Amino acid sequence: MKVFVSRRIPGEVIRFMEQYGLEVTCNDSDERMQQNDLIEACKKADILFNVGSADLDARFMESCQHLKGIVLTSVGYDHIDLNSATYYGIPVSNTPDVLSKSTADTAFLLMLATSRKAFYQARQIEKGAWKNNGFLDELGIEINGKTLGIYGLGRIGLELAKMAKDAFGMKIIYNNRSRNMEAEQLLNARYVDFGELLSQSDVLSVHSNLTPETQYRFNRDSFRKMKKTSIFINTARGKIHHEPDLINALKEGEIWGAGLDVTDPEPMLPDNPLLQMSNVCVLPHIGSATIETRMAMANVAAHNIIAVFRGEKMPQIVNKEVYDEVRPGKI
Repeated sequence: MKVFVSRRIPGEVIRFMEQYGLEVTCNDSDERMQQNDLIEACKKADILFNVGSADLDARFMESCQHLKGIVLTSVGYDHIDLNSATYYGIPVSNTPDVLSKSTADTAFLLMLATSRKAFYQARQIEKGAWKNNGFLDELGIEINGKTLGIYGLGRIGLELAKMAKDAFGMKIIYNNRSRNMEAEQLLNARYVDFGELLSQSDVLSVHSNLTPETQYRFNRDSFRKMKKTSIFINTARGKIHHEPDLINALKEGEIWGAGLDVTDPEPMLPDNPLLQMSNVCVLPHIGSATIETRMAMANVAAHNIIAVFRGEKMPQIVNKEVYDEVRPGKI
């Protein structure tokens, strides 16, 4: 069975797959492959080991319907057409659980850095503009004892909530598709509707999947309902917030600051006004970028491939219906 890996991964993971007799071919670049190149590479493979974002749309699925599986090294799967994959009987897996802590750490970092205008102050040093600020110049805000609102309280949001409560005694409120009883019992978290989440949060952190319902959920109307002293954090997906509306909200003082690990588009253009604002911190989508987490993600993906090789179901299957006896593609 042949496996194509779309970007560089740890050599240990490649050797692990080869021990099972799998023939592994890698794209040795860290650049995102153009769709036509990815299709051509996958035509010679049985399984795609996809690293990062890619154009895995209906055209890709039709062109590569022979694939026995696609493994993703991410929790999110908004970059893949699951309906088409299921139609052609291609199981798709992701990597839940293993990146929750590192992504929550990134959200915590952005919350702190934004609250103290840390990125801006560091840039001043780099520009040779270190000066003794006036008593009231470029002040930050404290988050101790404030209210952390979480939109999408799953594994990552729960990790952030634990840190915020332990370190700063923050009160936790959240909005979710369903109640998170673990968070309510462990952290005294309080479920609120979306409107109250906006109006009561001192820091509002996004941890939901990107879906048609969540796309641009944070827009002009949402930002206007937030506190003027609030901080908006997004480490989930860039399209969950409407970036022009966010820029305007910051310019108009409708919210106090923003910390982003995800943007729309990615990469962010260097002339984006967010990069010049003292109350904004932007990172280049590094939520899971630790040695330990990336190794764990690659290992989870590799074990999903081994399952396919053995004729078993993928442990982290996303489109479970692909294993149903009757699918549209079988009719």
